[in-house]
Amino acid sequence: MKKPIALLLAVFMILTLASCGNNTAKETAASSAPIAQATEAQKETQAKTSADGIDVDLTAMSATMVYSEVQNMMLKPADYMGKTVKMAGAFNVAEENGQRYYACVIKDATACCAQGIEFVRAGDHAYPDEYPSQGDEISVIGTFTTYKENTQTYCQLKDAQLTF
Repeated sequence: MKKPIALLLAVFMILTLASCGNNTAKETAASSAPIAQATEAQKETQAKTSADGIDVDLTAMSATMVYSEVQNMMLKPADYMGKTVKMAGAFNVAEENGQRYYACVIKDATACCAQGIEFVRAGDHAYPDEYPSQGDEISVIGTFTTYKENTQTYCQLKDAQLTF
């Protein structure tokens, strides 16, 4: 009695795996076309914005693309060094050890996760008089750079222009 059940289970598993294999190939082929189109659209957007002096325009991307691009900036900052970046999101300010840090925070498409990039404005600006309120929508354009504090490396937009 055990042999027929084991044989039946083996046949069922083979059929299940075989049917999944065909769907996966179709899904992969179907999903690769939109990715190629998105890549072409992204190249066109970057070419247009480069004419304006902006190398990475996060405001021209979908929420998913923005979140992914910011993630890439955090993981591979050397690829973005010196590039002019434009982004929009929520204003955030934090204070630690007497130092004040300003950031533009963006959420992913489902609004469950957030990432931010610190910015340092060009010129002297008094906080809170010349800054938006916490959580207000802002737009920032600045030069991407990194700096070290203790042993940690941080990303920031330097000489930033802030619009709120």
